[in-house]
Amino acid sequence: MAHMSANHDTLIQAGLNLIKQAISIYDQDLRLVLANLQFQRMFGLPDALVKPGGSFEETLRILAERGDYGELDDVDSFLAERVAQAKAFEPHYFERTRANGTTISVEGSPLQGGGWVAVYSDITELKTQEALLRSRSANLSEELISRSEELARANRTLTATVTTLEETKHQLLASQARLNLTNSMIPAHIARVNRDGIYTYTNHKLNSIVPGRANDIVGKHMTDALGPEVFEKISDAFAATLRGDAPVVEFEHKEVGRFNRVAFTPDIDENYQVVGAYLLSTNVTEQVRARQALAHTRRRELAAQLTSGLAHDFGNLLTIILGEQDRLSRLNGLPEEALQYIETIKSAARRGGDLIAGLGELDTQRTINTRLTDFSSFIKKMTLLAQAAVPDRITLIVDNHVTASHLMIDAGFAQDALLNLVLNAIDAIKGEGTVTISVSVDPANFLTFCVKDTGPGFSPDALSNALAPFFTTKSDRTGRGLGLSTTFDFARSSGGTVRLANCETGGAQVSMLVPYLPAKPVVPGVVLLVEDNVDIRQTVRSYLQRMGHAVVETDNVSEAKTLALVGDVTFVVTDLILKTRDTGFELAQYLRERRSDLPVLIITGLPQDDPQCLAAAQAYRVLHKPFEFDALSAEMHEVTLT
Repeated sequence: MAHMSANHDTLIQAGLNLIKQAISIYDQDLRLVLANLQFQRMFGLPDALVKPGGSFEETLRILAERGDYGELDDVDSFLAERVAQAKAFEPHYFERTRANGTTISVEGSPLQGGGWVAVYSDITELKTQEALLRSRSANLSEELISRSEELARANRTLTATVTTLEETKHQLLASQARLNLTNSMIPAHIARVNRDGIYTYTNHKLNSIVPGRANDIVGKHMTDALGPEVFEKISDAFAATLRGDAPVVEFEHKEVGRFNRVAFTPDIDENYQVVGAYLLSTNVTEQVRARQALAHTRRRELAAQLTSGLAHDFGNLLTIILGEQDRLSRLNGLPEEALQYIETIKSAARRGGDLIAGLGELDTQRTINTRLTDFSSFIKKMTLLAQAAVPDRITLIVDNHVTASHLMIDAGFAQDALLNLVLNAIDAIKGEGTVTISVSVDPANFLTFCVKDTGPGFSPDALSNALAPFFTTKSDRTGRGLGLSTTFDFARSSGGTVRLANCETGGAQVSMLVPYLPAKPVVPGVVLLVEDNVDIRQTVRSYLQRMGHAVVETDNVSEAKTLALVGDVTFVVTDLILKTRDTGFELAQYLRERRSDLPVLIITGLPQDDPQCLAAAQAYRVLHKPFEFDALSAEMHEVTLT
């Protein structure tokens, strides 16, 4: 690269030396950057002053002392004045006669980064011709000759001015190109509209702020460019801008689930009249959600202080419910329908126990435990629980339009959120009515749970405050005010949101949106199963075969090490404690050093707080016995994702 640069400089210097005029380029510090050979020859300068870094002031001093600028009373004052003029970096053209009798023209043009380039032309011959013309034109009037000389001089000056203007135009075009490039790289939409709302400028970034809209909008009205929904939200701010204000408006673009901020600045002409508006539009979704989360967390801290004391008493009630349910299930002769009700009660009570266990963590952000979930099974269980809470006067309709069989979702948290929405819908209906749960995937790839009721709908106050903890519309004060808050917690923690609205036909509508994450199907492979209990090994083998895997079995670590390294094993499921001295954790560590790409799942019957279990859980996923098919399938899927 250094050789190429040196060769490049040599070629430039050689090219400049072929030019008949003298050329010099000085930087903003008045140090020589480049000069051709004619520059040195014309002014008879020493080598030191025509090399890069040569001083402009020293060059002037040599010329002044030679008499190039005539008789000078004070050379230093002359130099100071000329240096000050040079540092102004203004375009200039003049002609002067040197001490040696030659006449030169000097044309200087400033450079964009500071400094200037000067071209020196020897016009002695031209001046001689003018003198000859004067001496031999006896028949021409003195006035005509003088006028001709003035025109020639004016023409040379005009030519220099045109050259300067052309360079200025070139620099302005280059500057505009850089500005347009900079604007196009800014993660915001910058635009200008006239008083009629017609776009006169855009940086072609509208689509990044309002997805689905065209970027080429110059000549279009704001309604056509933004769409009626967005324009309606900013029209008042635009009107205020035309009055001379500079408003900032922030709004939710529900169609795409974003929050946008638009800052208006009036465009004021020289007569102090507003002739248009500048718009700076940015996506502030993350900032808005952070603000909402902070406010919501503060309310949740208060909720924790008031509800944690209820955990003990509520736990006792659940213990009684589970005990009575167990006695009821042992009665003989119960119809199948009754057994189904008993199982629903059991499922609800166990889930209630899980919630009680988490009450102590109410003051912190509830952790999302995204797991592989059989979605049709999830919908079925959720429907049974919801149906158990719905009175006979109300009809429950569940429409599932999701085609994926398995999703990645926190099923427990999602179930709690949906049941809260159903209970709220039931409370809102006075008399007969319908609660409808619709599940679908929206165009923005969000899994949408929509719960509608045929009640009176939300009041304006409820639409504004319903997501706040402890807000309730129940006049008898029986409501906890935590139902919609729990729903919002789930949606926010999952990376989604909650939308409240009133149906056109009456009733309330709550939409809970979370990212749609269909699970990738597990590719069948060869699973090495390491388990020393024959019965457990048989059960786990049947689960693995049901998933489509081929199974290789062993009951000891030594044999497992050999099988894992010589066969086509794609997954390892190993018990933590085996009859031999070696453990499943040691096997996993051994395989990690030799086959780091081989997924390992450890299963165990030890308590979660056992030291060996804790050590294994720090490095690998651990599944505790007893477990069923769905649990094993979910854990294996989790391992393949990590």
